Amino acid sequence: MSDEASHPPKRGVDPLGPAVTAALARLRAATGVSLAFAGRVTRSGVLLNAFDGPVVGPLRGVLLGAGQGVGGRVAYRQRALSLPDYVGSPAITHRYDQVIRAEALRAMAAAPVIVARRSVAVLYVALRTSQREMGRLLDAVSHEARALEQDLAVTDVLRRLRDRQATEDGIRRSRVSEAYADLRALADEIGDPRLRARLLNTAGLLVGERSPEADVPHLTGREQDVLALLSTGLPNQGIAERLGIGVYTVKDHVKNILAKLGAQGRMEAVAQARRLGLIP
Repeated sequence: MSDEASHPPKRGVDPLGPAVTAALARLRAATGVSLAFAGRVTRSGVLLNAFDGPVVGPLRGVLLGAGQGVGGRVAYRQRALSLPDYVGSPAITHRYDQVIRAEALRAMAAAPVIVARRSVAVLYVALRTSQREMGRLLDAVSHEARALEQDLAVTDVLRRLRDRQATEDGIRRSRVSEAYADLRALADEIGDPRLRARLLNTAGLLVGERSPEADVPHLTGREQDVLALLSTGLPNQGIAERLGIGVYTVKDHVKNILAKLGAQGRMEAVAQARRLGLIP
């Protein structure tokens, strides 16, 4: 890598973006620095992608190599760092002097944002004049980094809880769908009309109440059987075997179901049937 900073191609939306943006605004308001900025830690290094204050040089979008520059060092060592005068400091590699000089930055303090023992970002405050006393700036950026860590940790826990709930809901729905399909298939095998009616009634209890405004198409009993098995993910051959009918007969039923529900495919038909309260 040359002494010039690497500028990677544009990336997608940064999931840390809103929290980091708010943190930078607080930092700059509290310290009065010329520029507050941040870098997201990636596999390739630290990508400088968030700024509060005027950016006059090529700093935006710079990718700092792992362990290189202030950000790379802070992220790698997971320790805050302050430099009263960046240009003359012996504590860094000076690999990015060209960028820093173009931005006219001198005094700088940076702190890592660590979540689950991993550096996920680096916060910076910088002035365009050198400073002899950096304690106030170092404390401010370190404090904001700790607060951001807590925010991100809570967000991560909530996300994992939502993902877990979604997984559990999916498993629960799958089991209900299978039970519904089994009850309908079993009812089809029962000769006693009263017992058959009881099984179908029990299956109906697994289906939510239909909206009175919903325009629900009429499905035949066999189409309801096929739809119930469709919702469990069975292919046509599997449905045919469960119901004891031919594959081509299943295909005809599926075609009719799609037409009645106005669906383009099997998954869309299942989703539409659930919205209409035809299946659980």
